[in-house]
Amino acid sequence: MDSTLSNESQEVLENEIADLELRLQRAKHRLAKSNTANIDKPSLSYPSSQSPHHYLLLLSDSALPLGSFAFSSGLESYLAHTRRGPRPGGPSSFSTSTSASTSTSPFSSFLPLSVSSYASTTLPFALAAHRDPTPDTIIGLDDALDAAIVCAVGRRASVQQGRALMAIWEKSIAAAADPDPRGTLAPYAEALRAGSGNGSSHDKELPPPPASAHLAPLFGAVASLCGLSLRQTAYVFMLSHVKALVSAAVRAGLFGPYQAQRILAGGEVQCLLAEVIAREWDTGVEEAGQRVPVMDFWIGRHELLYSRIFNS
Repeated sequence: MDSTLSNESQEVLENEIADLELRLQRAKHRLAKSNTANIDKPSLSYPSSQSPHHYLLLLSDSALPLGSFAFSSGLESYLAHTRRGPRPGGPSSFSTSTSASTSTSPFSSFLPLSVSSYASTTLPFALAAHRDPTPDTIIGLDDALDAAIVCAVGRRASVQQGRALMAIWEKSIAAAADPDPRGTLAPYAEALRAGSGNGSSHDKELPPPPASAHLAPLFGAVASLCGLSLRQTAYVFMLSHVKALVSAAVRAGLFGPYQAQRILAGGEVQCLLAEVIAREWDTGVEEAGQRVPVMDFWIGRHELLYSRIFNS
């Protein structure tokens, strides 16, 4: 009798195990169907529109309509004044050729000079604006930078791009990124519009406008309001300058788009950006100045070229 009960208990257990295995298979099948149906749904781990990572990608995008494509930052003038090849003794670390034995190109000589100049004259203002993005501070930094720029052509390029960034901020980004519903940069925008005038002869008798909208301080303020770190702001600001130079070089016929990406992806550009950011990290705006004086000459001579394809 004990043997019969034992056989029956074993059969019950086997049936129970078979039932559990069948239920498990059905559950796995339902799970697989659920995963297939939800494969296109966004994950909660993706950055939201309020994430600094989101705005980092926006501000570093070459499609950001700043109008940078219209300027060469002196590259076109430099090429016109150095037709016989690179400067004797110029930097040679940025070879844009595919062969190590090929001589240094004009662009590889110009790039480190331009980056060094741009960092020493504008980066301290962008960093200062990021540290204190209040309207009064931005107006003061904007006025100081306006006084520090001695080249009229370079000033015009900085102001045009800054005003474009201000328009992007007001029309596209502020509503989502600005924590102040009244607009953190609204007083700065009002000061900018107040100094614009209406183009009449009476405007010539007015005092200088309180704001010019230079790119560097405005970029630092916008990046701070978007949540970018100080280090990210400095790198994106300088990388945008490099991308604009490379884009201008492509349109000037120095090399093609694949070589342009090779330059941007190369370790030389990364090292150069890290070097100039570290150099200017603690530089105050009162100490900012031109480290490459000949750059003002090249930019200023741009308007005297017989023919040109860029505005500076």
